[in-house]
Amino acid sequence: MDRLDKILVSQGLGSRKEVQKLIKSGVVCVNGKVCKKGDIKLDAETADISVNGQALNFQKHIYIMMNKPAGVVSATSDNHDKTVIDIIPDEFKRKGLFPAGRLDKDTEGLLIITDDGDFAHKMLSPKKHVPKKYIAELDGEITDDTVRRFNDGIVFADGTKCLPASLEVASENDKKTAIVTICEGKFHQVKKMFICCGLNVVHLKRISIGSLYLDGNLPIGCCKLLTNLDKESVFIGDMH
Repeated sequence: MDRLDKILVSQGLGSRKEVQKLIKSGVVCVNGKVCKKGDIKLDAETADISVNGQALNFQKHIYIMMNKPAGVVSATSDNHDKTVIDIIPDEFKRKGLFPAGRLDKDTEGLLIITDDGDFAHKMLSPKKHVPKKYIAELDGEITDDTVRRFNDGIVFADGTKCLPASLEVASENDKKTAIVTICEGKFHQVKKMFICCGLNVVHLKRISIGSLYLDGNLPIGCCKLLTNLDKESVFIGDMH
C-alpha cells in the first residue's frame, strides 16, 4: 500500500508538489470518485486511478536516469561515502532501488537506477554487448597507435584481455579528448586501457548506454524518469 501522491509521482506525473496540486484541483479519481487527499493509501496494482479522465497505467518498476556527480559511489549503501541512492530525490525513492552497473567514484555522467533486477541483468549481461560511450580527457595526445590498440583489444598487465573497443579523437584540434565506446564493464576499465597506452584519464564522463544518451538538459546530480522508449533504446546499438 502506498500514498496516492507517491504513486502518481512514481508514474512520472510530476514532482510531489506538482502532484499534490493536481490532486487538490479535483482531477484525480480513485475507483470512480474524485479524491482530493494525497495521503490516502492504496494498492496501486488493483486500484482504479484516473487523472483528467485518463486511466493510470501503473508501471510496477521505476527506471531513473541520473547525471552522476563525481565524489559519489555507485552503491546502495556505503559506510564512508555518499551513494547515488542517497542523492535520489525523495519523490523517486522506493524500496529495492540499486544502480544498474557502476561508475567509478570520480566518474560523472549517465547512470541508470532501478528496482527491476531482470532489466539490469539483461543490460549488464556480457552476451548482450550493450555499448557504453564515454568522453575521456587525457594528460597526453592520442596517436594512431592508441586507436589501433583499442580496436585490437587492450591486454592488461595481469593478462586480462579486453574486447575490441572504439576510440575516436574528439576533434582534430583536441587530441587529448577521446570518445571511447566499450561493450563490457571491467573494474576501472577505461582508465586501465589508457594507462596501458601510457596515458592517464584526468576526467571521465559516460554519455550513453546503447542508444540512450544522457539528457543534455539534466544538471549534474539530478534525476529524471525514463520512458518506455528510453528503456528500449538501451538495447539498441549492439557493437557485434
